[in-house]
Amino acid sequence: MKKYICIAILLCLAVGAMAQKQRVMNKPYIDNRKLHWGFCLGMNFMDMELTNNGIVDPDTGEQWFTDVTRYSPGFTVGILGALRLNKYLELRMTPTMHFGQKFLKMRENVSLRDTSQTMRTNYVSVPISLKFAAPRYNNFRPYFTFGLAPTFCLNKHDQEPFAAKMFDCYIELGMGCDIYLPYFKLIPELKFCFGLADIIRHTRDDLLDRGMMKFTNSVDRGSAKMIVLSLYFE
Repeated sequence: MKKYICIAILLCLAVGAMAQKQRVMNKPYIDNRKLHWGFCLGMNFMDMELTNNGIVDPDTGEQWFTDVTRYSPGFTVGILGALRLNKYLELRMTPTMHFGQKFLKMRENVSLRDTSQTMRTNYVSVPISLKFAAPRYNNFRPYFTFGLAPTFCLNKHDQEPFAAKMFDCYIELGMGCDIYLPYFKLIPELKFCFGLADIIRHTRDDLLDRGMMKFTNSVDRGSAKMIVLSLYFE
């Protein structure tokens, strides 16, 4: 995960450095609009922080521990609507879909037996955030964002060891840079998302194999996390 974060930051810095070389003021009045629209394409990396309780199965004596073992890039697409509040501040709404997956590994503490699950997760998210922008310099303008994102999971994960609840809410922290091109504004953005709710479904009436409850019972809480690297076009 650290490798992907470093790559994303370096990409943002490289694009910003390229923008500094420009001297002609592209789209000089684009930020004066009260309302403006756009869309975004990007990639995401989904994670989940699990709180293992170390409970021992009274029937088998097994003790299971679960963690996310690796990360795979997913796809993000969305639209942007922004309301200009003043010269440095705007209110943004960015309805977005995230397509990704988490790789879970469950290990038994004594026998070291492993069981794995690929938890495919598709989210519909409706972030509402504030964008704090610095003064424009040549054709670039760095900014930070902060907001909340109600999020809905479209996957049920029935008959799998772990299943996610339908609703979560993320705190989102982001940074990016407005790059003013001759015909549009290009905005690379790196965003960190932290889920507030326990997304693990602990009541599993859907399970036909009741033996899988040992995995659900071994975890007290699961908190979702996500890193999103996007390109916005305005």
